[in-house]
Amino acid sequence: MTLLSVNKLSVFRGKQQVLHDTTLDVSHGEFVGLLGPNGAGKSTLLKAVLGLVKSTGSIHFEGVNGRSMREIERARHASYLPQEREVNWQFTVRNIVSLGQAGRAPIHAETRSGREDVIVDAMRRMDVSHLQYRRITELSGGEQARVLIARALAQDTPLLLADEPAAGLDPAHQIGLMERLHELASEGKSVIACLHEIPLAARWCSRIVVMNNGTIVADGPAGEVLNDTLISQVYGVRTYMAKTDEGLLVVPTTLIPHPSKPSGELEWQETRN
Repeated sequence: MTLLSVNKLSVFRGKQQVLHDTTLDVSHGEFVGLLGPNGAGKSTLLKAVLGLVKSTGSIHFEGVNGRSMREIERARHASYLPQEREVNWQFTVRNIVSLGQAGRAPIHAETRSGREDVIVDAMRRMDVSHLQYRRITELSGGEQARVLIARALAQDTPLLLADEPAAGLDPAHQIGLMERLHELASEGKSVIACLHEIPLAARWCSRIVVMNNGTIVADGPAGEVLNDTLISQVYGVRTYMAKTDEGLLVVPTTLIPHPSKPSGELEWQETRN
């Protein structure tokens, strides 16, 4: 059964349509990299799936109508890492990560040991176990980001929606994060991650979905989707691409001059396929 099915999903902001009849199916065990320039509609799509913004169209989680679900029911199907991550709570790291389980169901003594296992595993995956008794406000921005990702993992859902999870992380922890998300998919869970880091997406994601101007313009394996033509049209950049033993290498290199601009002046190109 399809884990997530979205059909003709649209979102308006006032009179402006920012998401256009988007259709997307995600199966168990997929790691989907959601790519596209700023304003392409990536974050809006994730929020619409979770009912955080008003939308039209259908949303189903494992065949169940998402629009008829209460919040606590939806929380058993999908966890969410938002883009905004400012933290001012005077809680320990362990307290923060534990909130992932608290939001999923009421606390019962008979399930306490199970929740502890999930919390400990989430902290281990995101390399924050050694920080568990420190207050989150004492940590660096990158450490805080890893703690909030661990909180989303502790919700222990079949589907994780993550909005720019690699933002603010150093290269080692970016790679570590992608390894962990890839690991989750190999265990049968699914991940949809909005990413600006094209090289990370090309290397680790089993599927690439590219958005531009509120629509999906490409969908498939990285080796089939990511090519010079698509990237130049969507991002307005030239890229270096190579196949390596570790996967596809895609590195943006230079801006493409806009034909209407004098030599030396550059601007982003955004065209719909």
